[in-house]
Amino acid sequence: MINFFKIVLCFTILILFTNRLQAQGIPVKTFYPDSLTNQEIKILKSKYGTNKELIVTYENQMLIALSYFPELKDIHIKFKIKNRTTPLATRPAFFSMLRSSKKRTYIITISKKSTTYLDRIIFKNLNYNAQIGVLGHELCHISDYLNKGFGKMTVTALNEIFSRKAVNKFEFNTDLRCINHGLGYQLLDWSINVRESLKRVNWLGAVNLTTDDKSERYMNPTTIHSILVKHPLYQETKKITSNCQD
Repeated sequence: MINFFKIVLCFTILILFTNRLQAQGIPVKTFYPDSLTNQEIKILKSKYGTNKELIVTYENQMLIALSYFPELKDIHIKFKIKNRTTPLATRPAFFSMLRSSKKRTYIITISKKSTTYLDRIIFKNLNYNAQIGVLGHELCHISDYLNKGFGKMTVTALNEIFSRKAVNKFEFNTDLRCINHGLGYQLLDWSINVRESLKRVNWLGAVNLTTDDKSERYMNPTTIHSILVKHPLYQETKKITSNCQD
């Protein structure tokens, strides 16, 4: 009788933990192009596509990433493709800067062509799981901006120009936000993808291609992994799955 109830309980929990439509924020180790059905994608779009200008080619990845950010459900976000050196960038639309944080329009720009060196890590050349990871990183910027008025946004912009130390801390904490939102495995894939493609120990960003490999502006794979093995959100998922397999 105990085994019967254990099986029923585990079956119920596993459904909740593997169904992204009912348990948003639950870590999924790897997303593939066929991970969700067309119907599931339609449901995600109805839930998380409001006030969003998505790019058709990458719509599924965008919706999966957005589903981990319920606080952005009604925020105006435009995804754009342009030729830019920086693979991805996020900023508030210029004319919306004076509005309250939740009434601004935010723009995520995805580069379709960069330099010969950086073309290896532009969005279209990342694997599917890594694409969701880097989108999660960019959405974390918007999540952070929701807590910043015009003054704090100005400080953030000035830090980007004048304080390398502040930018390092800002981007590192953004990666941590991404992990806390449940996209740690996807962020790990992106981190590995970038470093293997560029053959770099650290990734400091498109405008910081120096020989200095000491700064960890964006989390290295070993750092992400060390956080995941201790993080309650990820360990609880593993624990429940492991118990049900016993």
